[in-house]
Amino acid sequence: MIIIGRMTYDLPPIQGRTASGLESIRDVFIANFIESVDVGAGLCITHGDDIVVDLWGGHQDLAQSVPWCEDTLVNVYSTTKGFGAAAVAWAVEQGALDYDAPVKAYWPVLRAASGGLTVAQLLSHQGGLCGVSDTLTVEDLYDWEKMCALLERQEPFWSPGTAVGYHAITWGYLAGNLIRIVTGRTMGDVFRTEIAAPLRADCHIGLTEGEMTRVAPMIAAGRARILPDAGQLAAIERPALHSVALDNPIIRPYGDASSRPWQAAEIAASNGHATARGVAGLYAALACGGVFQGVRVLKSATIDALTREEVGEQDDLVLDRVLRRGRGVILNTGGEYGPSARAFGHAGAGGSLGFADPEHGIAFGYVMNQMQTTLDGDTRAGRLVRALYDTLG
Repeated sequence: MIIIGRMTYDLPPIQGRTASGLESIRDVFIANFIESVDVGAGLCITHGDDIVVDLWGGHQDLAQSVPWCEDTLVNVYSTTKGFGAAAVAWAVEQGALDYDAPVKAYWPVLRAASGGLTVAQLLSHQGGLCGVSDTLTVEDLYDWEKMCALLERQEPFWSPGTAVGYHAITWGYLAGNLIRIVTGRTMGDVFRTEIAAPLRADCHIGLTEGEMTRVAPMIAAGRARILPDAGQLAAIERPALHSVALDNPIIRPYGDASSRPWQAAEIAASNGHATARGVAGLYAALACGGVFQGVRVLKSATIDALTREEVGEQDDLVLDRVLRRGRGVILNTGGEYGPSARAFGHAGAGGSLGFADPEHGIAFGYVMNQMQTTLDGDTRAGRLVRALYDTLG
């Protein structure tokens, strides 16, 4: 039992295994429950074909009444973009889509594509469509045709291809509709059939009714047992486009992102669900030339194209920070994915993270249900990444 402030918590049940020599990573995983805010979480790390860390524990709910299971699914928010980027890469490999082609060759009615905006630029958040001017409800996000129509007529917020700004939600419709146009299939179907199923990776863009029974609800940062400082949060100045991209509409972690309509939707930017083992399984293939445990889902050259740098040391107009970007994935910036400049992946709101480190043949997946707002960059996933590479030396 532990005491934090005036509240008492039982030590969380932690299950799984770590390879010999990696016990310190388990220690940090446990510390994230005791010293930080984790309620339920999973961590999986692979090295080549081997799963070297596979841990899960805590609870699916804040009341600590339902234990976190080996197959508990959880919403991973923007970590989903890595799933979608892999599906787009598959379409490129099939010859259905070309990163260097103009978007208007596929989607001529998209206003932002009227110039020379390329598919690669659109996927790397350069399209000027970080949001829409119309006021949205969460229910609007479930209406695929409406969202695509709004984006088609939207005046870009900057000249496409000249700047970068995070397309937090809209990326899912832009990438997803390109997939629909060139394959006649949804992004969720392509990802499930061509990427996740062959790898037996438990990660999804759109859940079936049966899969929804395994989902842990999200817990907002404001309901964490260690709360962010309200004064510091109020002092943060956001770029003008931040509200366009992230607050229209407001998506409540429990009321919206834990609902069945959200779970069923196929928004490849923000509503994927996964286990840590599923996230790591996807990135294990991406870290090892497209093959994991004998199953190939992409060619090595396709992964090279996916991770080609489209955005370098350049401020993001929405996030007000520098992020190197590939074609739907984030390229390692500031050592967030370890020491290798070749590492790539994507994080999600609240704390989830998946990445591949091809230089070392490592893949990393961390998922959780307690969202956290951090001010100093000391995140739960970041501590685990540091522990991993400290162990490797």
